[in-house]
Amino acid sequence: MNIRLRVIALIVILMLVLAGAGVRMLQQMAMQPLPLEQDLSFDIPPGQSYRGVLNQLVAADLLSPHEALALRVVARLRGSQLVQAGEYTLTPGLSVADALALFRSGRVTLHALQLVEGWNVRDAVAAVRSHPAIRLELTEADLAPERLLAALGLPPGHAEGRLRPETYHFPRGTTDAAFLRRAARAQMTELEGIWAARVPDLPLADADAALVLASIIEKETGIGGERREVAGVFVNRLRLGMKLQTDPTVIYGLGTTFDGNLRRRDLEADTPYNTYTRTGLPPTPICLPGTASLQAAVNPASTEALFFVARGDGSGRHAFSRTLAEHNRAVQAYLQRLREARNP
Repeated sequence: MNIRLRVIALIVILMLVLAGAGVRMLQQMAMQPLPLEQDLSFDIPPGQSYRGVLNQLVAADLLSPHEALALRVVARLRGSQLVQAGEYTLTPGLSVADALALFRSGRVTLHALQLVEGWNVRDAVAAVRSHPAIRLELTEADLAPERLLAALGLPPGHAEGRLRPETYHFPRGTTDAAFLRRAARAQMTELEGIWAARVPDLPLADADAALVLASIIEKETGIGGERREVAGVFVNRLRLGMKLQTDPTVIYGLGTTFDGNLRRRDLEADTPYNTYTRTGLPPTPICLPGTASLQAAVNPASTEALFFVARGDGSGRHAFSRTLAEHNRAVQAYLQRLREARNP
């Protein structure tokens, strides 16, 4: 009896040793780095099982069939192993265990897309819909600026200026509607906060008017230190009932017919966006304004200037004037620099 017990005990001990050796072998296998020399995009489709993911790794030559079988056995012993669908980035040095943990975590790859300050809404929509990780959902009819917001399930209105220019990160499969809705809500939130902090007695009826003014400021100057001064000029003109006389609004009104050369006849042709022929702000923004231009619109510089013109010295800066006579001299100086640049 004692001999039989000893034999059984030895068998049990041997099985435990073998099992322990097997576990150590599996652990060592799981800690081996995947055979990768560069980043690899690995896509797990919706509804994929743990076994299916292992088969994908085998098909991609990242696991051998017997390694996949061993991992399936371990998973069966431990219970179900759930994985989450999505696109993952596998990097050199990542172990099998790390990869499987990544698939369970749902930390999918995020793509980036920047909506640029000064773009118009059509530029932004085109960039979104051309991104390879974006899934198209909106129809061509939905993309019209006057219909886009309603198509996104947002309060209707013209979509120009309503998308926040910044860099967005998103997973593959995000729809164009979801991306644009996110950008529109971000701009709405930003505008509400900035409008709430406005200085008193602005000649702006509401936050929408501030958005329009900010879009003009965005197109007039790329110099951070000038935005509030440009805003001050336009606010002064609005208070006095003067025409804004700003070229970017005219150009926006010309749309796709603008060939890069703004002519006198363009300045004289009356359209809703021609601030040389009409007083007040144009009916909609003319681009996507960023935070700095929004802040300038509601907190303009205190200035007596009513005019500004480019210096033409390569700095991108402008000369600001209080009187028409001063402004005319600044314009002549600008034209002289242009002539000198053309005929060195």
